[in-house]
Amino acid sequence: MGTIKKEPKIIAEIGCNHKGSMEIAHEMIATAATYCKADVVKFQKRCNRELLSEEEYNAPHPHPENSYGKTYGEHREFLEFTLEQHKQLQEWCKEYNIEYSTSVWDLTSAKEICTLHPKLIKVPSACNLNKDMLEYLCDNFSGEIHLSLGMTTKEEEEMIISFFEQKKRNQDLVLYSCTSGYPVPFEDICLNEITRLHHTFGKRVKAIGFSGHHLGIAVDSAAVALKAEWIERHFTLDRTWKGTDHAASLEPDGVRKLARDCKAVFKALSSKKEDILDIEKVQRDKLKKNQVRWS
Repeated sequence: MGTIKKEPKIIAEIGCNHKGSMEIAHEMIATAATYCKADVVKFQKRCNRELLSEEEYNAPHPHPENSYGKTYGEHREFLEFTLEQHKQLQEWCKEYNIEYSTSVWDLTSAKEICTLHPKLIKVPSACNLNKDMLEYLCDNFSGEIHLSLGMTTKEEEEMIISFFEQKKRNQDLVLYSCTSGYPVPFEDICLNEITRLHHTFGKRVKAIGFSGHHLGIAVDSAAVALKAEWIERHFTLDRTWKGTDHAASLEPDGVRKLARDCKAVFKALSSKKEDILDIEKVQRDKLKKNQVRWS
C-alpha cells in the first residue's frame, strides 16, 4: 500500500452550518483558517428546484424544529447561497489563505461552481451516480474531483472509477471512504474500508481520503495511519444551533485538535533510517555504556 508522501489535508466542511448567514460564513472561514489551521473549507451548492420534486419542495420539513422555512423547499432556499455569494466566499478564503471548495448536488450547481475555477470540487455520496453531472465535471473542470462513496455498492464503485478512466480523469479523482449517517456510531465507521480502497483503486486514482460523520476525533488519526490523505469533517461554531448537521459536527477546538493530531500522526508514520537515531545516541552512550557485549 505504500506510505503517504504528503501531509494529510484537513477539510472543515461548513456545508449549510452557516445558517444562511454570510456573516457567520465569514467568521467560520476566518476561524477555520487562523484558529483551527485547517487546509480547506467546503460549502454546498444546490439547485433545489432541480433536486426536489414539486411534492418534496412543498412538503413540510421532516424535523420541523430544524427548519428555516414553512416547507422543505423554503428551508433549503433559506440556506442556499447564490453564485455571487460563493464568489465572495472564495475571496474571503484567499484573504485568509485557506482553500475554498464546494460540494455540488446537481448539474446546474456544477456548471455554476465550475465558473469559479476552484482547485477542487466535491461530489457527495448522494450524487455520485449522477452521470450527467460527473460527465460535465470531467469535460469542463480541470481541477481535482473529490467523490465520497457512502451508500454505494462495490459494483457501483467500479462503474464510477471505470467511467473516470474512460474520460481519462481518474488521476484527478480522490475517493473518500464514508458511511452516510448523522452521527455514525463507531461500529459503522468501518475504517478498514480505507485499506480496501487503497488495494482496489489506489493505483487507479489520485488519492484516498476519509469523510467522517462520527463523534470525537480519535478515529481520524487512525484514518491517517491507514493512509487516508484527506480528512473531511463537518464544522460548526456551536453544536447546539438549529439544523440537522450541527450535532454531528466539530466545534473550532475540535477541528484544531483534529488537525494537530492528524499531522502529528503523519510525522510519526516513518521507519528508522539507521539502527540508532541521532536522538538515541546520547542516551545509548549514557544508559548502555556498562552493558556486557555478547560474544
